[in-house]
Amino acid sequence: MKNKKLVYVFIGVLVVLNVFFWKIAFDSEDNFLEVTFFDIGQGDSIFIEINDFQILIDGGPDLTVLEKLGQEMLPQDRTIDLIILTHPDHDHLFGLLEVLKRYEVKNILWTGVIKNTAEYWEWVNLIEQEQANIIIAQAGQEISTPEPKSDFGSRMIVHYPFESVEGRELKQVNDTSIVIELIYGEISFLFTGDITKKIERDLDIDSDVLKVGHHGSKTSSSSDFLERVSPEVAVISVGENTYGHPSEVVLQNLDNSGIKTLITRELGDIKIVSDGNFFSINK
Repeated sequence: MKNKKLVYVFIGVLVVLNVFFWKIAFDSEDNFLEVTFFDIGQGDSIFIEINDFQILIDGGPDLTVLEKLGQEMLPQDRTIDLIILTHPDHDHLFGLLEVLKRYEVKNILWTGVIKNTAEYWEWVNLIEQEQANIIIAQAGQEISTPEPKSDFGSRMIVHYPFESVEGRELKQVNDTSIVIELIYGEISFLFTGDITKKIERDLDIDSDVLKVGHHGSKTSSSSDFLERVSPEVAVISVGENTYGHPSEVVLQNLDNSGIKTLITRELGDIKIVSDGNFFSINK
């Protein structure tokens, strides 16, 4: 009988400890930011989680994004709080079309610039059907994100385009890319789409982590720009390609600036986790 009582006590202690440790895990997750740069091939797709608030920046060139979301989200979770389309080129847009069909999207941030392709018009039709809150990007906007359970803030700031390009059909769509900064406590991330040096010249933003523009193309990431941003880490989202991405010139610029460079083609998905004071890299 005595042994039986001891067994019950032991089981009870295990249950209490189990609840305790799960509580710690869930509470601590609420105080962390996770930014995952998907290995999506030759394109961009970035998934961000802040206190269960989920953001997807771009969708890549195919349907790989669906598999990646399945790895990051619970099976029953079919809602994304914010989708950001930096610009409507195929390697940023295509994957988002199927995401819109399979997930409920609450907010959509994009520029409204016109690109006369079939997938662009499908995008326009799908976001109209989605009935999400549509935000047309312009510098100075601040996008609401949930506050961390701590004494620091969290916010996203649009730095570019400087003026609305909604309804305009422009030759250089890359240079209409949304440039947006995510600030979480003392840590910041800068997402640059496919902007070129022409746009970089007019941006003066200091950030800890830089998403390198245009997959490491030599048309972006000038030495001057890298010096102004002064990131500790730069991430290049790139797959097999015939464009020479990432350019040796860009890699040299990053190396000369003492910036740690991470490349999805080499490392696969790259996850950066932050508590608002420090960040760590999970590969």
